[in-house]
Amino acid sequence: MIFDGTAGNADVKRALAGMAGSGRVPHALMFYENDGCGALLLALGFLECLIGSQKVHKLIHPDVHFIFPVTKGSKVSSDKPTSESYLKYWRELVESNPYFLENELNEALGIEGKSSVIAINEAKFIIDKLSFHSLEGGWRAIVVYLPEKMNKDTANRLLKSIEEPPEQSLFIFVTHAPEKVLSTISSRCQGIRVLPLSKEEVAGVLEERFGRPEAEARAAAEVAGGSVGRALAYLSESGEAGAEAALFASLMDALLAKDLMAAQDVGDQLAALPSRERAKAFCRYAAEGLRKIFMLQQGLEQIAGTAPAEAEAFARYAARCRKSFSRKALPLLDNALMLIERNINLKILFCDLVDRLYILI
Repeated sequence: MIFDGTAGNADVKRALAGMAGSGRVPHALMFYENDGCGALLLALGFLECLIGSQKVHKLIHPDVHFIFPVTKGSKVSSDKPTSESYLKYWRELVESNPYFLENELNEALGIEGKSSVIAINEAKFIIDKLSFHSLEGGWRAIVVYLPEKMNKDTANRLLKSIEEPPEQSLFIFVTHAPEKVLSTISSRCQGIRVLPLSKEEVAGVLEERFGRPEAEARAAAEVAGGSVGRALAYLSESGEAGAEAALFASLMDALLAKDLMAAQDVGDQLAALPSRERAKAFCRYAAEGLRKIFMLQQGLEQIAGTAPAEAEAFARYAARCRKSFSRKALPLLDNALMLIERNINLKILFCDLVDRLYILI
């Protein structure tokens, strides 16, 4: 079966295979996943089922087109680049790691530190492609990665095509934040929730697909929250995950010591991170850290997901934090993520965040 190489989500795979087999295919599907959980692989598997060609997984099928957020960068000279401009780098990334994280996409495209968007030029490209007959005489598909980064002009231009696409044409959206997708788009899609993988499934993918030793794979699966992409980031040699952990530890130690100046020093380090993607990655890491603290405070050590190297530190945080700290601090991190995406000054943002955390702890 085409989905055999895709771990987890057996019910989703069964439903998708049934759709393809029966020919009862919605005109638009929206896959909702946590970052790095494999929704893109499921989408490609479904299209391979539907179209019946291995060219889909090789990303070279002439009737399958990919749209993703871009901006001007070091690898493309165009002043108004589109996904087509970066297609070579997209293919290289998906072929090497289909569980990639959002920030890894920006790095692969050479646009790290910049705000990317799905702009109006993409809508023109899609409409042009749908105006022609399929080259291989079957289904055509537009795969849109991160539709939450689509602006209103693009969405408005695409509405009619999404609602009433030409015969045997299909839109597939892959989102990490369905609440941020414009309602005019999401309301026209059949939603499919792609669940995080179990620890055993994550470890299996790391061993079988990426050749990681069993001990490493199991350790990474413990802290990945069901995301193969996050497990790979944890194991990566880039040191970014380690840097986030070190910053989080420094911040927590300063807050627990009631040393506001030391906490603000950490805030300055966060504001000086080399890109907004890195700043967002820290906020996500900190949110996961707060979840672990909350679980430990509830006596749920078995599902907290702390790695052996960090278990002692998190046990200390859980013992010394107020029981309400994690619950009240999480919305602050969610708000920080939103403000980073809106290009708020990072110095002001992290100074304010540290002050609010200092009061809560």
